[in-house]
Amino acid sequence: MKFLSDPLEFRIILGSKNSQLNFQLQRYAKDTDMNREESGNIMTVRTKPAGLLIGKSNGHCDDEGESKMEPHVGLEFDSAEEAQEFYSDYATQVGFKIRIGQLYRSRVDGTVISRRFVCSKEGFQTNARTGCPAFIRVQKVDSGKWVLANIKNDHNHELEVPGEICPPRIQRKSFPTPRSSAGGASRTGIRSHEQDGLSVVVDIKRVKKDDMGGIAVPIGEPYKGLEFNSADEAYKFYNTYAAITGFKVRIGQLFRSKHDGSITSRRFVCSKEGHQHPSRVGCGAYMRIQRQESGRWVVDRLQKEHNHEFDSPTDPSRRVTVASKGYREEGSSGLENLDLVETNGGLSLVKRVQESNIGSEWYNVLLDYFQSRQAEDTDFFYAVEMRDGKGMSLFWADARSRFSCTQFGDVIVFDTTYRRSNYIVPFASFIGVNHHRQSVLLGCALIADESEESFTWIFQAWLRAMSGCRPVSIIADQDKAIQNSIAQVFPGSYHRFSAWQILTKEQENLGALLSLDAKFKYEYETCIFQSQTASEFDFAWNMLMNKYNLRENAWLKEMYRMRKSWVPLHIKGAFFAGIPVDGSLKSYFGPLLTAQTPLSEFVVRYEKALEQRREEERKEDFNSFNMQAVLHTKDPIEEQCRRLYTVTMFKVFQKELLECYSYAGIKINVEGAISRYLVQKCGNGDERNTVAFNASNLNISCSCKMFEFEGVLCRHALKVFQIMNIRELPSRYILHRWTKNAKYGILRDADSAGGSQDFKPLMFWSLREEARNFIEAGAASLERYKLAFEIMQEGRRSLCWQN
Repeated sequence: MKFLSDPLEFRIILGSKNSQLNFQLQRYAKDTDMNREESGNIMTVRTKPAGLLIGKSNGHCDDEGESKMEPHVGLEFDSAEEAQEFYSDYATQVGFKIRIGQLYRSRVDGTVISRRFVCSKEGFQTNARTGCPAFIRVQKVDSGKWVLANIKNDHNHELEVPGEICPPRIQRKSFPTPRSSAGGASRTGIRSHEQDGLSVVVDIKRVKKDDMGGIAVPIGEPYKGLEFNSADEAYKFYNTYAAITGFKVRIGQLFRSKHDGSITSRRFVCSKEGHQHPSRVGCGAYMRIQRQESGRWVVDRLQKEHNHEFDSPTDPSRRVTVASKGYREEGSSGLENLDLVETNGGLSLVKRVQESNIGSEWYNVLLDYFQSRQAEDTDFFYAVEMRDGKGMSLFWADARSRFSCTQFGDVIVFDTTYRRSNYIVPFASFIGVNHHRQSVLLGCALIADESEESFTWIFQAWLRAMSGCRPVSIIADQDKAIQNSIAQVFPGSYHRFSAWQILTKEQENLGALLSLDAKFKYEYETCIFQSQTASEFDFAWNMLMNKYNLRENAWLKEMYRMRKSWVPLHIKGAFFAGIPVDGSLKSYFGPLLTAQTPLSEFVVRYEKALEQRREEERKEDFNSFNMQAVLHTKDPIEEQCRRLYTVTMFKVFQKELLECYSYAGIKINVEGAISRYLVQKCGNGDERNTVAFNASNLNISCSCKMFEFEGVLCRHALKVFQIMNIRELPSRYILHRWTKNAKYGILRDADSAGGSQDFKPLMFWSLREEARNFIEAGAASLERYKLAFEIMQEGRRSLCWQN
């Protein structure tokens, strides 16, 4: 090894056989600026001049390997990027890594005025994160400088060994901008790209062709923009990289062209991706390649972080013996169902066997619990999926959940948050929204595997338990298996995607662009959340795709195709009981029952959480019948709604009523009995909504779609009712599900809505629930029993006398 005298430059003469050293040097080169000076195996690595290290006295490391200046409030930087670089340097010296956190914008011009840089273990999105609170926040001042305004140095985890390289390595994020395949391709099938001033050098050393089935495979570290002659070559390259790093790979999803069915992109994932087997931990590491017009393949998405420990590195020439013939692209429709299994020092492609994610001991414990509950509650329902003689998924619902579904089963959330972490039990739940806007349990399940077959069985079991009551809308994950199952079992229901999963995929595919390009983030969020019409959204979306060269981004293409399942503009036209478009319901079981709850505590915690939630509902029932909210106007409509709504829902309505007094309505159109009004906030011309009112039947609708989405009239519609001097709301605009009596009796307008057969399940469960309460009260003593029995006999005779 030979070093030059220049302190800013040294050359490493790589031995032709030392591929391991070569690989390690490239891993270091990933985080430093590199420029190739000579061809062959000679690389020049340039380090940053010490004097440019901001916030340090001289940029050098002392004897203890620590920075000579620690971050402190008041420290100034020329830019936010310099603050990030300084904190990264400091983190390396101390023994942790950083990530880019939140940013804050000016309300005046939308420019970034504040940034947070956090410990890489901040949050809980992956198993490796511990919710570490350490961070710094820098704020832009009038002079244009950035000042360190807040700091927290305490970590809640052990620190790593401090870095020995000075200056420390700086992690950089790259933009997920699609790269053109045109020009400059080297004969090796791999080329390096230069962008934003960053130089990347990839070693061109190859594994022997004889060991790789006749195909020369490069050794190096993957990066976005890396090109290959074929998908087969990319696959072998990733296998080689995995072998040296210490993990195994599987072949993941593929995407085909809608025009000719040819494969346009492929994913290669860590073997520990997903949760289909106990050995898998939901690892997010993967490499995705996309086919270019030239026929070459380029890495367009990459996630290098693993959430598990690596194995010992192995010889890549042995690891990549996976079928020396590679795979045939057009004949690989089953590759997404193949696993890489190590056999005799090599790897083989083996078809996955569907196995249950539920430990065998869970069946005995839960079945015993189900049978004991059924002895106490004759309406307790449970089912077990049997596949090839083996127990798979389980479903259960008690009488209270089945009764709740008759009133609050119009909107359900299929909660599978267990998938966010490394779980012990794949516990899912069906959650609804009651008349107090609280979460209400509508059934539970353990999911054997995340296949369409399992999800279909679970949805069908729920449907049987709920007497065939189908939801109006359902919030569930975006996975293709779930989408297909919902379409099959609930064909008329509106499927909206889970917000948490959209955010996760958004970070995976656009994270760097959203974090580092403030203007893109502003325009992206404006397009999604501020568009008022479909044409307005389409125009803004197309502008974004063209401006930021994202036309070929496969994830964005898919999200646009599925826009009616996640874009607020489209969602607000369907009833979702007011569940926010950018969020979901509060977890029903909370911290008491999680995906990590052990079997020994599961049943106890489950029942405790159930009792807590139902006690909260009883308290709100008591408050609604025994407490009255304060009236703020003399409008008869306010008194009408206070009498009918629960306390919680009346406050929602009351807010809209009070707001309508600060709005003005102007009649803009009349067509027969229908008048249209432009309603806007006084002094604010930006907020405009159109309200259509039919004087013949008092029907009203607003462009904001609040009633359709939430079931409560908006301020704009109430303003028009005021203009028309309507003194009482039509009964159809006070949904029975939001009233005090939502859990009792049948719908008051049942006769106009349809025949009694339409409400048979509701009547059945309502009478049964009332009878249950009657029996409990009557069995308290002998005297009460005699009275209760006489009342029942008299009631039965009265019913028999009626036709």
